[in-house]
Amino acid sequence: MPDAFTFEATSRTAQLGDLKIHYNEAGEGETLIMLHGGGPGATGWSNFKQNLPAFASRFRVLLVDQPQFGLSDKPEAKEQFNVVAARAVRDLMDELGIQSAHLLGNSLGGGTVFRFALDYPDRADRLVQMGPGGACIPVLSPEPTEGVKILGRFLAPPCPSREKLEEFVRIMVYDQSLVTEELIDERYAVASDPAVIQGLARFLMTVMGPDEEQRRKGELWREIHRVTHPTLITWGRDDRVLPLDGALFMLHRMENARLHVFPRCGHWAQLEHAREFERLSIDFLTADA
Repeated sequence: MPDAFTFEATSRTAQLGDLKIHYNEAGEGETLIMLHGGGPGATGWSNFKQNLPAFASRFRVLLVDQPQFGLSDKPEAKEQFNVVAARAVRDLMDELGIQSAHLLGNSLGGGTVFRFALDYPDRADRLVQMGPGGACIPVLSPEPTEGVKILGRFLAPPCPSREKLEEFVRIMVYDQSLVTEELIDERYAVASDPAVIQGLARFLMTVMGPDEEQRRKGELWREIHRVTHPTLITWGRDDRVLPLDGALFMLHRMENARLHVFPRCGHWAQLEHAREFERLSIDFLTADA
């Protein structure tokens, strides 16, 4: 990776009131904000570093560590996660003088993208989604899914381990050759931090805990029909975290959505089909209105 696209060269922080947000920034042009998923060790950099050069050739790209993740602050969880994360994205845009932006989300990040589009519709341009969390109801697949069960096992006693982390990462992809020792080590170095473990537990409490009002805020499928922004939905045919049949619900409810399905692909299309994912996303985001 060229020096311009290293973690150190692109790392930034912003103080947004009481909340510090970390992000990686590269490129010029229209702003594209990319939001990571919710697995152990997830950060903007870990999800999207391999895609940064392609997207930065066309956009000003911000890879944001959502609250409770990475190097961003991990405050007490008083509101539903996506509500807090969407507000943080808005505040970051205000801090950087960005009026509106395209948004791209994976899994949990997809839920934040939709929450942002619902709460701040005039600040969102086009949306790209990869298996967005909370936005669909599986028509045929059982719940909780295999991936969600493995996430629960990661946090269950005894303490999180490298073996548990590897089990989680392996379910993310169809092509097991992509699960390298380097990838496991990188994710575990983040995921084993006690503050990150606590942040992950706090996030899960707002989406799966006993507070019904908080949970309903994360049930974006109840409101998805109100998202009218041009939206590209992408999905892995072999996704074992959020199965493909959930996409059909979204297509039925959203008036301005289109769907692309990647074969031989799990929950990380941005990794397994990186070049195709980048081409489709860039074409969609730059096409004439």
